[in-house]
Amino acid sequence: MFADIDTSLSRTTVGWWLLTLALGATLAFVAYSFVGTLVLGLFAYYGTRPLYRRVRTVAPSDGLAAISTLLLTILPLFLVVAAIAVVGLNELSSVTGGQMEALLQAIPGTQNLSQLQSVLNQPGQVVSAVRNGQIQGMLTAGVGVLGAIANGLLHLSLAFTIGYFLLRDGNQVADWFRSDVADPGTAAYGYVTAVDKDLETLYFGNILLIFVVAVLATAVYHGYNLVAPDPVTVPLAALLALLTGLATLVPIVVGKLVYVPLVLALLVRAFQASGSLIVYPLGLLVVCFLLLDILPQTVLRPYISGRKIHTGLVMFSYIMGTMLFGWYGLFLGPLVLVLSLQLIRIVFAELLHGESVTPETTMSALGSSPETESKPDASGE
Repeated sequence: MFADIDTSLSRTTVGWWLLTLALGATLAFVAYSFVGTLVLGLFAYYGTRPLYRRVRTVAPSDGLAAISTLLLTILPLFLVVAAIAVVGLNELSSVTGGQMEALLQAIPGTQNLSQLQSVLNQPGQVVSAVRNGQIQGMLTAGVGVLGAIANGLLHLSLAFTIGYFLLRDGNQVADWFRSDVADPGTAAYGYVTAVDKDLETLYFGNILLIFVVAVLATAVYHGYNLVAPDPVTVPLAALLALLTGLATLVPIVVGKLVYVPLVLALLVRAFQASGSLIVYPLGLLVVCFLLLDILPQTVLRPYISGRKIHTGLVMFSYIMGTMLFGWYGLFLGPLVLVLSLQLIRIVFAELLHGESVTPETTMSALGSSPETESKPDASGE
């Protein structure tokens, strides 16, 4: 009788495990398919969580605090992208205006109103114009660009929706983890809390670094415009300063992505106006290299983004993550680094020596210390 009960329980357990593994594999496939969106959502969450803590103290609800925090940090980015799009469209129209007019003139029926009326009365001419390939090529290119923009906006919206729900419901997730997965004082709890703190340090440090470098770039560009003559002044200084701040997300390259093309353009203007003006762009290059390149990489990034993690490891995670995974490697690389580093600090040595795993660690210089007790605030705030 007891053997039958054990067999029944065993079959039930195996069945539940098979279902769990099947659903886990499905979720893993979904996560793999949207890995870029997911890590961007984690970046939005950890990068804005310190600000969310302050906003939540004055907001009437967690949801309002979460959406306000995301809008406060993301809206400037949207404004920068919109400004770039407007400037780019203006430049494109100035360059291709003549070509567009010539193309329109080549379409039957557009030379004057009478011919246009004849085209409307005879749709066959329009079909003939479409078959020549020119209009089809333009439409195909336009649809491709619009499709890429729509796809990017969709993934961006999904990422920030993930960040919103993590901010709003983070307390509930933490409560569930403590009550059903890992009790405070266990190695699993210590591992997750240490990873949580390190990810916040890295991701929030990135956003803070963007802001600091953008402020420095604003001071540099506007200060330069005060002393430089008109032919070699920096155009759209505020916009370029924001772009310089955003460029700090790119490892090694950082501000060079913006100020090097800017200096080259100013050098061309200097040669066209007067050879003596070349000293101004060269001076700007030196100042930008020192304040917008060397200072962020050697002083600001290690202090802001990796105060508890080895600077070299952080740098390699950004560089190698981007090289291996593409654009989202900028966020996935640090995630893999933190997960691996905390595993080595807390678990690996005990497993290697056959000892019981505890949250205690002696490698305090390589990451945040794991927590052994629950904090009053479930989100760790």
